Amino acid sequence: MATIKIKQIGSPIRRPADQTKILIGLGLGKMHRVVELEDTAEVRGAIKKLPHMVQVVEG
Repeated sequence: MATIKIKQIGSPIRRPADQTKILIGLGLGKMHRVVELEDTAEVRGAIKKLPHMVQVVEG
């Protein structure tokens, strides 16, 4: 299956709790951390909820 690399570019400080939980679910939580996940509809939906906090690096 295809993979996608996601980088956190925004801080979860002063953000709603649901956005912080989405970040943790993606495997992020600290600035500039990069994770590689499978390219699924669930991951794409989580990225769309946090366009101000995450960036797609590859994929």
